[in-house]
Amino acid sequence: QVQLVESGGGLVQAGDSLRLACAASGRTFGRYTMAWFRQAPGKEREFVAAIRSGGTTYYVDSARFIISRDNAKNTVYLQMNSLKPEDTAVYYCAADPARPYSSASYYYTRGNYDYWGQGTQVTVSS
Repeated sequence: QVQLVESGGGLVQAGDSLRLACAASGRTFGRYTMAWFRQAPGKEREFVAAIRSGGTTYYVDSARFIISRDNAKNTVYLQMNSLKPEDTAVYYCAADPARPYSSASYYYTRGNYDYWGQGTQVTVSS
């Protein structure tokens, strides 16, 4: 069973950058689709970015966020630049061991991910 552990969150000022990391267990990490979601207090968990096993990526805001993976380290990253107060949320890592789909909307759907980390807090002050 896959275990995911996020790290790299913290308190930053608007305009700063952060790089989140998600370490995964399992010898088949390279076959998984990996994603980042976030959830602010009182709001639903929302999609941020995803990366397929083959490297195809999906974003809500590709101008500021970059998702990447290092299969040798069983780790997926989220580089966040030009952070805004509205980015404040708990950021969650998710994994989907299923066969990849060609439709982009598949990767935006929370229910398609089988494994979740416990989250890391990102707070952006004005």
